[in-house]
Amino acid sequence: MSNPYRPVEPSATSELDQLPDGDAEETAEWQASFDAVVRNAGPERAVYLMRRVHEYAARTGIPLPGLLSSDYINTIPASSQPAFPGDLAMETRITALNRWNAAAMVTRGSRLGLGGHIATYASAAWLYEIGFNHFFRGKDGDGSGDQLYVQGHASPGIYARVFLEGRLREEQLDAFRREAGGHGLPSYPHPRRLPWLWEFPTVSMGLGPLAAIYQARFNRYLHDRGIKDTSASRVWAFLGDGEMDEPESMAALGLAARENLDNLTFVINCNLQRLDGPVRSNSKIVQELENRFRGAGWNVVKTLWGEAWDPVLREDAGGVLVRRLGEVPDAQMQTYAAQDAAYVRKHFFTGDTLSGIGAGMSDSQLTELFGSSRGGHEPLKVYAAYRNAVEHRGQPTVILAQTVKGHTLGPDFESRNANHQMKKLTPKQFREMRDLLELPIPDSALSGDVVPYWHPGEKSPEVQYLHDRRSSLGGPAPIRTVVAKPLERPSSRPFEALQKGFGKQEVATTMALVRLLRELMRGKETGERWVPIIPDEARTFGMESLFPTAGIYSPQGQTYEPVDADQLLYYRETRDGQLINEGITEAGSMAEFTAAATSYATHGEPMIPIYMFYAMFGFQRTGDQFWALGDQMGRGFVIGATAGRTTMTGEGLQHADGHSHLLASTNPAAVSYDPAFAYEIAVIVREGLRRMYGEQPENVFYYLTVYNEPKRQPAMPSGPSVEEGILRGLYRFRQADSPEAGPRIQLLASGTAIHWALEAQDLLASDWGVHADVWSVTSWTELRRDALGADGARLRGEERVPYVTRALAGAPGPVLAVSDWMRQVPDQISQWVEQDYSSLGTDGFGLSDTREAVRRHFHVDAESIAVAALDRLARTGAVPAGLAAQARDRYGWQG
Repeated sequence: MSNPYRPVEPSATSELDQLPDGDAEETAEWQASFDAVVRNAGPERAVYLMRRVHEYAARTGIPLPGLLSSDYINTIPASSQPAFPGDLAMETRITALNRWNAAAMVTRGSRLGLGGHIATYASAAWLYEIGFNHFFRGKDGDGSGDQLYVQGHASPGIYARVFLEGRLREEQLDAFRREAGGHGLPSYPHPRRLPWLWEFPTVSMGLGPLAAIYQARFNRYLHDRGIKDTSASRVWAFLGDGEMDEPESMAALGLAARENLDNLTFVINCNLQRLDGPVRSNSKIVQELENRFRGAGWNVVKTLWGEAWDPVLREDAGGVLVRRLGEVPDAQMQTYAAQDAAYVRKHFFTGDTLSGIGAGMSDSQLTELFGSSRGGHEPLKVYAAYRNAVEHRGQPTVILAQTVKGHTLGPDFESRNANHQMKKLTPKQFREMRDLLELPIPDSALSGDVVPYWHPGEKSPEVQYLHDRRSSLGGPAPIRTVVAKPLERPSSRPFEALQKGFGKQEVATTMALVRLLRELMRGKETGERWVPIIPDEARTFGMESLFPTAGIYSPQGQTYEPVDADQLLYYRETRDGQLINEGITEAGSMAEFTAAATSYATHGEPMIPIYMFYAMFGFQRTGDQFWALGDQMGRGFVIGATAGRTTMTGEGLQHADGHSHLLASTNPAAVSYDPAFAYEIAVIVREGLRRMYGEQPENVFYYLTVYNEPKRQPAMPSGPSVEEGILRGLYRFRQADSPEAGPRIQLLASGTAIHWALEAQDLLASDWGVHADVWSVTSWTELRRDALGADGARLRGEERVPYVTRALAGAPGPVLAVSDWMRQVPDQISQWVEQDYSSLGTDGFGLSDTREAVRRHFHVDAESIAVAALDRLARTGAVPAGLAAQARDRYGWQG
């Protein structure tokens, strides 16, 4: 064997050369000893000794840097495994039943072309069963129970277990992926589709790991603020090794370690396969993940090999076998699992020493070693890993469990590249599976076209054991429960302050919203329930006033003296802080928002998260998370601050948001508003609190866009229709001065565009004798949804007129809509407006310049509105055809 060891050249330097050596002679002796070990016992022995010294130093408390990787063997040796507290034979039978019923459910559905996935659960069955039988806490005990993030493709196995428990019937299993009637089972964990079972949607790859970290963090937040004791709750996230390639999967590992989230466990099913082939074909995903998690500060537990490997590794005195295991790339390891013993002998046991080891084993021993004897398939190994995780303190834990994808499904499935796309088993494969699992299913039950489900009976020992285990752990899991707990309505004073307006003072709507939030947080009714979340932009939004009063949440408190301690608005971190300043991470902020927005179900404690972000980086950057938020039925307020394409123009193209409302309109759970005035914000927020936290709470979240442009904030107009119009999306803000004389037009505007429309109203009247009514559109999307609802009602034979049609009915002249958004946003309502309809908007990329210049560039400023209004009126014959050209000349308007 060649010696891979190469001594370091004397001229080589390291960071230690910067430090004085107090005893150079002793250092040289240690180095000479190391060289002697390499010469006499080989490099493997030298590495072994160095590791043992390193481990010993760590045990004695010497602060050495941690090793990032270890050998390709189990972290917990067989001699250190804890005693197994359950009935192993009984749990084996239960697991076999769940395997069978999961495969049967997907196969039966595949006859209808519905598809499904069975290979993932087949590899991970014991990872779930050990948890359900011994670790996962239910909600019937103290606290909130554990939170389970189930790997999406493993859902058939969870349904099979719930069926065995008696919480699902055969008819429901047969309705897997048949949801149109309202009673089917969703493909994956979808809380909105199966709200009594699933708590967390996870099949959008990468979002589950991120959400789990922030859920664990939010559990601590609730505890530290004294809202609920969550000390007994643990977050378990079941993930795929291929899923870890998603950037979001690794995005918050440092946060979990930094905040010592030892209430968090990742279980990564390392079956070495993704959808099309190996996760790492020419390297080792387990070693890579170990490096990354250890480097981030996690406790890493590798569960790679089953009991059959224990005696073999004990005989590997020279470490040759361990070194060989570390050399073999994953794709080759996958091939070993699919090949016979002869292949393994020829390709793995190479060289004299390894050949001798292989020669001492039978063919059946070899196929077991590289096939079924993976750590993730053996309950004792999994139990040991989980026990380590729950007893470890000060760090989150990741368990890297090696498995074979398609395990127990037969040689046509096991370790095959295509098994993710294989949706059903043949009758022959089912018989082979039955024999392997030793299930008491007679041949007669397998003679028909439809494979049967198999249930041992409600009073069987298996079902009784299952119920006993769950009872001891606090009830069923997974389960989602919602206990009605409406929040007390806040005082009307904060809302009335905004409704009175700000007189001559110019105030941006962003600042108006922050003032409202500050007062609501002070209120005794809901004050402690507010959870302000900011991705490191508090000062941009004028929220630094919350720093000294509400405090910034930090589980370590403030261990330093802040540089601005002598200032009134100093940066105050505290363990019971209310404000969450996430840093520069919209994805992390959304994950935190989701945890807070669903606390009403997860913990029985309704919280009011309000996530304020730079508008451009909201729906665009984290749209998938917003969809997951809707699926999880989150409630709260999402604020797109510095909104619009022309209000933050100094920042340029990448900061100019003209499309978020269009993106938000695609999310059925998003109630979107683009308020123009402070009083509109007050009305909308008050209604949002009623809808989301009142006696009959709705599973929606509110999205408001606010602007950083200081403007006059008038008092709320009087009249019974104003509040209704604000909430439904449209009301007339200012009527023309002379409504009876001359040409007429209706100007519809949202957000900051209302001010351009009001200027245009004056220009049209003074320069061209045209009289315009100005309408405030608080929500183009809500107007459209109401109209779509009316269309649906009409198809059902009901007479219902859309609100926008009724509101504008009889309004003279054409309608011209304008906003700081692309034209598709106001165009959402065009088909329900009886008048001639046109729009102006900010289509295209943004750019840097003054607001005035950029608005002229997009043709949405007051003069451009006037030109467009005259053009529309000329088309209807209401004004002379040349009037628009005269206006262009007067206003210096360039096309």
